This record gives sequence, C-alpha cells and structure tokens, in this order.
Amino acid sequence: QVQLVESGGGTVPAGGSLRLSCAASELVFGTYAMGWFRQAPGKKREFVAAISWVSTTTNYADSGKGRFIVSRENAKNTVNLRMSTVKTEDAAVYYCAARHLAVATAEKQYPYWGRGTQVTVAA
Repeated sequence: QVQLVESGGGTVPAGGSLRLSCAASELVFGTYAMGWFRQAPGKKREFVAAISWVSTTTNYADSGKGRFIVSRENAKNTVNLRMSTVKTEDAAVYYCAARHLAVATAEKQYPYWGRGTQVTVAA
C-alpha cells in the first residue's frame, strides 16, 4: 500500500521560509510524478507544484512562481517543497500526492495522497 508522509509544517513568519518534505514508500518512487497541493479553511484544495519522475519537468501554480521550489531525491524516496517569502495567504494544509509517470495539475489525476502538514503564517 502506497504511503506518503508529509513533514516540515509549522508556523513561519510572513516573509520567512519553510521546507516541506514528503517521504514515499511502497511504490517505485523513481517512476512517479509528485505533486503538492494545499487547502485553506473554507476553500477547495488547490494545486501548488509538481515535478516529473526524472526531475526534468516542474510545474507551479501562479501563486508560488518565483517563491516555491519543488525538488526530489529519488535515492531517498523524498520530494521537497521549498517555500520562500511566505505570505499570509500561503497558510493551509499542504498535501503530497503521487501519480505514475507524467506531471499533472489536477487533483483528480493523483491516486495517492498523504494526510497533510499544516503551515501557519504569522503576520
């Protein structure tokens, strides 16, 4: 059974930085594209960033372009999301997701999900 476990959430001051990580198990990690999504209270879950299985393709939502960097370490079965210049509107539960091979931005295209990690931004 595929397992995705996020970590690294917490409280960060506005303008600060935070790195989220997602550890994957029970899948051939190197053949899966990985995505990050987030859900703020009262809002739908939305796409944040994604990276292809060989790291040659990355995709970012407009909200994170220039501030977020997604990366992966296939040898460690880990995908990371580096968040910089954090804004109050970045506060949300951040989810890691996996799908075989190709990068995607739609939530429904990812069959595997973690339980999320909370990011709180202090104004």
